[in-house]
Amino acid sequence: MSPPGELDRYLFAEGRHRRLWELLGPRAEPDGSHTFGVWAPHAQAIGVVGDWNYWSDGVDEFDRVAGTDLWWASVVEARAGQCYKFALTTATGRRELRADPMARCAEVPPSTASVLPWTNHQWSDDHWRESRSARNSGRMSIYEVHAGSWRYGTDGRPMGYREVAEPLARHVSELGFTHVELMGVATHPFGGSWGYQVTGYYAPDARGGSPDDLKALIDALHRAGIGVIVDWVPAHFPRDSWALARFDGTPCYEHPDPKRGEHPDWGTLVFDHGRPEVRSFLISNALYWLEEFQVDGLRVDAVASMLYLDYSRDPGQWDPNIHGGRENLEAVQFVRELNVAVAEEHRGAVVVAEESTAWPGVTAPIDHGGLGFGRKWNLGWMHDTLSYLSRDPIHRRHHHHELTFPLYYAFDERWVLPLSHDEVVHGKGSLLAKMPGDRWQALANLRCLFALQWAMPGAPLLFMGGELGQLREWADDRELDWWLADDPDHAGVAELISDLNRLTAGHPELWSDGDRDSTHLLDGADADHSVVTLARGGDVIVVANLTPVPRPGYRVGVDSDSGAWTEALGTDHLVYGGSGMINGDLVIDEGTPWQGRSASLLITLGPLSVSFLTRALP
Repeated sequence: MSPPGELDRYLFAEGRHRRLWELLGPRAEPDGSHTFGVWAPHAQAIGVVGDWNYWSDGVDEFDRVAGTDLWWASVVEARAGQCYKFALTTATGRRELRADPMARCAEVPPSTASVLPWTNHQWSDDHWRESRSARNSGRMSIYEVHAGSWRYGTDGRPMGYREVAEPLARHVSELGFTHVELMGVATHPFGGSWGYQVTGYYAPDARGGSPDDLKALIDALHRAGIGVIVDWVPAHFPRDSWALARFDGTPCYEHPDPKRGEHPDWGTLVFDHGRPEVRSFLISNALYWLEEFQVDGLRVDAVASMLYLDYSRDPGQWDPNIHGGRENLEAVQFVRELNVAVAEEHRGAVVVAEESTAWPGVTAPIDHGGLGFGRKWNLGWMHDTLSYLSRDPIHRRHHHHELTFPLYYAFDERWVLPLSHDEVVHGKGSLLAKMPGDRWQALANLRCLFALQWAMPGAPLLFMGGELGQLREWADDRELDWWLADDPDHAGVAELISDLNRLTAGHPELWSDGDRDSTHLLDGADADHSVVTLARGGDVIVVANLTPVPRPGYRVGVDSDSGAWTEALGTDHLVYGGSGMINGDLVIDEGTPWQGRSASLLITLGPLSVSFLTRALP
């Protein structure tokens, strides 16, 4: 392969190159040799060393492409599967060994070399790709997975990508989720970062196997009808001296101003989103995962840290933008360019923002002033709901607003409702451990939490183990407590998740974005009884009793001509571990208007339970 042509060089320098993996990094030639390309604007010299030359410094030297900051080399002896690094002479004359920023494969940590890639995978998911747009725009229910701690094999070690593929696909299908979100797919040296401190953006984490092994996992999930979203981290990267940090002896990928280039909380370096070459690197990387690994979406981590110049910074630690504001205008432009590129190159792929502030229009169209994301994590809902349910029921009447307030902004964005890994680590305890009361009450509260998550507008996201009613908080160095599945009460939690997904699948009101007119509180003021009544369209009513006091004869408003009503799902059912206070078919009382409607139903509310009432069309 020849050095990059004029158009490639122009697009890269303008920040508009969308297929950088075809320009830089290693390329296998028909004769088995390899060419290499790398961006290093201030390097004095570069060589490539590896297994083929016994790591002899400077044996295979790069040439600088005339008039550019790109370097190019051809190595006849290099072969797929061999390890290599760049021997780079920095701007100050220091000779350093660096991993290839564009490597497609890497060694298993703690080893740090890049690996010349190979692929033999034949995709078998054509049917999936053809329907991806429709699937991503329909019902979305997400199971978040850290593959290395999901389940161990018979050898007592974490399952690899291939080994975990079939059991994970089967488990997710049985639970009724539509998508899996995979944590930590890119190369990261410290396992405890869970993949959020990336050193190899184009190389899958080798702990789980080869790039083909990861493709096999994604292929298996697609064959099972399950979409795949991967975590993606374009905000920051670690300081490891063999990776991206001061790559050529000067800031290349990070912002040169320490007020903008260093993250005070995480000890990491912040990408320079205003630098065209960095934008080409990152946007190409997003498209790389969507194209080469055929994933269905990206969950973009730490978006708020990109958008605000003063994020986690005190006065004097940041400088305002040219308009005197705190917005990072370069990062705003970057995320808009990212979302445009994904929409143009991979129609139907979803880009989800993990954005923790009230930035307006995160999911609004770019031409309307928005950022253009497909969905945004609703962290406000998560905090308020967990805060409410962690309280003793006797005190909940004084905090009723925590349950009802999220409905007032439920349609400001297109939401994901996350109960993610962040809520079950670092001493926070498991979801079950947050719930008050004795064992029965804690499990009942957990069932209420999940029912409320599925009842609210937005796509539910549940971190693995939640379906087991995990007792311990999550740790990345052990598998889930699968033995809990043999306990009927914990198995009932999984049964509830499965039934919530199937109920939602049959009622578009529960998964479509809807609007304020079709989704509203029939009664959000019954704080004295800690009961909330929510209408989801005209055919579904959700009633939540969030005290351990049963409430027979509770009245719910309906229209007199609305047809027959039944309880389609009640979390107090015996099969879920409840007390068995459930309703069957319900009789309309046309003589008693209620909650602004012309008639009403009388239902029984079990203790600490949520009921989904549905109507049959007349």
